[in-house]
Formats: sequence, C-alpha cells, structure tokens
Amino acid sequence: MHNLLNPGITIGSFTIYYYAIAIVCGILVATFLSALLMKRRNLSSDFIFTLFIFCIPTALLCARLYYCITDGMSIGEWFRWESIRRGGLSVLGGVIGGVGMGLIVCLVKKISFLRAADCVVPTILIAQAIGRWGNFFNQEVYGALITDPAQQWFPWAVEINGSWYHALFFYECVINLIGFGLIYGAAWYWAKKPNGVFTFSYFVWYGIVRALMEPLRNPSYILGSENDVMWSQITAFLMAAFGLIGIGVLLFLNYKKEGAWIGSKKGDPCGITHFQTPYKDEKPYYSKINLMGDQYPPKPKEEKNKKGNEDSNEQ
Repeated sequence: MHNLLNPGITIGSFTIYYYAIAIVCGILVATFLSALLMKRRNLSSDFIFTLFIFCIPTALLCARLYYCITDGMSIGEWFRWESIRRGGLSVLGGVIGGVGMGLIVCLVKKISFLRAADCVVPTILIAQAIGRWGNFFNQEVYGALITDPAQQWFPWAVEINGSWYHALFFYECVINLIGFGLIYGAAWYWAKKPNGVFTFSYFVWYGIVRALMEPLRNPSYILGSENDVMWSQITAFLMAAFGLIGIGVLLFLNYKKEGAWIGSKKGDPCGITHFQTPYKDEKPYYSKINLMGDQYPPKPKEEKNKKGNEDSNEQ
C-alpha cells in the first residue's frame, strides 16, 4: 500500500476527499434502504426524505460538536473552514443528534417515532460500515503495531508510512455489516409488537462494538485520551446500556398492555397494521413489499385519454 494521506479528486484548486465520498455514499445507501423498509413496514416511503432534510445536517453538526468538545479543541477552531477540511467527526455524536432530530420531526408530523426509527436506525450500521472506508483513505483509526511479517497483510493490517498496524476500521466495518444484516433482516420479516426493539438493538450492537474497539485504537485516535477520560468508550457503554434498558422497558410495557411480551393476546398482534403518512392525500395500495399489503385495494389504473382514443379511431 502507498501513503494515501488525504487523497481525493481534485477539480482545479479544490479537492473532494475520498473520506467525504465514503460518508456520502454511506448516507445514500442507508437512505435508500430506509425508504424500502418503510414501505415494507407500512409507512410512507417518502417520509424518509423529510427525515433526510432535517436529520442529516443535525447529525453532521452534532458529530462535529461532539468531536471538538471531547478532543479539547479550542472554540475558535470548531467551525473554521481549514479546521473542518482537516476532518474531525464523531459517529457517536452524529447518532445522538440524528436520532434526537428524528424524534422531533416525528412528533411534529404525528408519526410513530418508534415505527419510523425501526426503519431508519438499523441502516445507520451500513452507513457506518461504508463510511469507515474513509478512514482507510485517510490512513487513520488503526490499532497496535504489528511486527510479525506473517500478519502484515491487508485487510488484517494496514500499512502507514512503512509500518503495519491492526486495521481496526476494517474490523468495525465487517462487524457492523453483520449487525446490519441481522437487525435489518429481522425488521424485514417481523411485524409483531412492540415497535422500537430494532432501534434499541442498534444501540446495543454498536455500543458493544465501540466499547470493545476503542481501547484497541492508537491513542491518538481515542477522543479524550489526552485528558485521561475516554469519552468515546464511556459513551459507547452508556449507549449499549441504554439499548438493553430500552428493549426491556418496551417488552415490559407490551406485556402489561397486551398480555404478551411480544405480539398480543388481547387484540391485534401487529405493531404496523395501520398505514402512517404525514401527507394528507397519500393512500395505501396493494404492494408485495408491504407486509400488510393484502389489506389494501390495488392501485387504480390510469384513466385513458378518451379524446386521444377517439382521434386514433378516426384515423
């Protein structure tokens, strides 16, 4: 491998870094998969664009703020163009900001937050998996030095300026892809109450992954390491605990209300029966993708242009 320090596509005097391209690609893939899951789980698939408009900028802002605060950066450097171009985003901060804004949007649009979150939050894992390749292009987020030549091969290790280190970004990428497959697959086939289990499952999965990976990083890439406070690891543990508590609370409340930990013994066992949309004129129609599609009528065929038909008959 060559030294790929901040490579990118240069147009004139402006460079678009591969790091940014990886992040944008991750966001776009996650958005598409979220829209597909919304359609599957009986929500308006167009709602993802409303969330996209509000949640992505908020997530990026919070990702920047979390990084700057925990890294001890002076306030004057937080949003300087040169400082931003050098990088500095925290995935944990972005998740907190994006999910928080999603809650606000759902409240305003009168959409069940947990239903919508079950369609969006699991896809964050694949966005993070793709985005981690930005760390490869920047040659950052790596682990301990590897001196054994037998282990000096990619993707087990990554070469940085002639030395080989554990490729932690790749490890996290693979583990996140596994987590995405498990949680997204479960959300695709599972329709029973309570909503929100897949959302909290993300926090459990990613919190544990980050908590385990953080101590293995090179100290220069551990937020707060200079102050002897590993904020990223602390936040990761709290995230995993938050997810476990959230799942427990959801199952308990469902049992109290429905007489069953999952589903219902008193009524409708599904948590996605009623179609939800923030748009007044949108109506649900039969769709093979929609888990509840059989309860809806087929989409009406387009009306033929009578005048056009008459003109063609005259000819």
